Amino acid sequence: MSSLPASAIPTASNDSPHNIYSDDESRAPRSERVSKTVLIVVPTLDGGAADAGAVELVRILAGAGHSVIVVSRAGRLVTDVTGCGGEFIPLDVSSNNPIVMLRSGIILLRLARERRCNVIHAFGRAGAWSAFMAARLAGIPFVTSCYKGFREQNVFKRLYNSIMARGDRVLASSEQIAQLINDRYGTPWDKITVVPCGVDLDRFDTKVILITGRILRRKGHHVVVKAVRRLKEMGLKDFLCVFAGEDRGRTRYTGELWDLVLTTGTMDVIRMAAPVADMPAAYAAASVVVSAAVQPEGVQRAILEAQAMARPIIVSDLGAGSDVVLTAPTVPESRIAGFRFHSGDDAALAAALLRLFSMPEQNRATIGRRGRDWVAGHFNAGIVAEQTLRVYGGIDGPAAPAGPN
Repeated sequence: MSSLPASAIPTASNDSPHNIYSDDESRAPRSERVSKTVLIVVPTLDGGAADAGAVELVRILAGAGHSVIVVSRAGRLVTDVTGCGGEFIPLDVSSNNPIVMLRSGIILLRLARERRCNVIHAFGRAGAWSAFMAARLAGIPFVTSCYKGFREQNVFKRLYNSIMARGDRVLASSEQIAQLINDRYGTPWDKITVVPCGVDLDRFDTKVILITGRILRRKGHHVVVKAVRRLKEMGLKDFLCVFAGEDRGRTRYTGELWDLVLTTGTMDVIRMAAPVADMPAAYAAASVVVSAAVQPEGVQRAILEAQAMARPIIVSDLGAGSDVVLTAPTVPESRIAGFRFHSGDDAALAAALLRLFSMPEQNRATIGRRGRDWVAGHFNAGIVAEQTLRVYGGIDGPAAPAGPN
């Protein structure tokens, strides 16, 4: 077994991600870099590691000014490819049928020549064989990305898998995979570069707006939909609105609500979930819990539960009173556990949500903790039981009839 210490395995620089194509060029100012046309071959675009890696590569290369063409079977990530500036061309490069692979190789060769591609980059073994043939016949560099170690039950499987180690440059997702490539196939270390999977932190900073309770007009779900549209118009991204409640089908409100979602263009950020059995988990996932009631609601148990989970609250002036949610101007800003808006005013609701989301996470957490402290001091089960028993203790009813002697 040939091995090197981890520090000796080449690793791509974070500030020059496209040095996999030219180390000298990556160190040049962006204005001086030569734009390349890169042909990316990936089996599918549905969401696997290779699929997501291909989209990430499109984002990196297109963002650096390169032209990117992605060849794959169509899938849900096609819009991600085109949204990052790549061009998508449908082709089945996932089949390991030798005839299909040969035909795909010919199509890729023709495409590489017609579009004057400078590099062919392959994800996945079947497509990589076709891409390898096209790259060699076109006389252009061939690059592979390897995310895992494949099983090698026999000599034929080993040969099939080896294509991922035959690139002029081989990108390994980790030092472990880089070591495996060198051990199994003897690929020289100077051809292997460790490029870890990138994580889009903004995507995983999604803010969840939770609305609980039955889907009824008096709950004001339609006000929330209109507020969500305003948030989108303001340019707010990375948020999701979830209606978690029962729809008993007694009215046409749910259908009207879906019509409103469609007409406002908010389907991408609104979800209607079935009733949730594990409400603590739902509250834990929420960034804020909203009651947009358009009729007096009194004390909503969901609002108390959400505060018990230290979630910030936004309520309409009919959704809960000041004895349930601490809001200004009833209490000073230093004591608030949420925000209040005028019932039916979707603009005011949108403004409250935007204000909350604009706060640092620490400030939102502080607001949530105040709500939990308030509920713990006034609504915990022990206090309620004591108050109830006190009432019963003061009731004087007729004496119970005496039993038989």
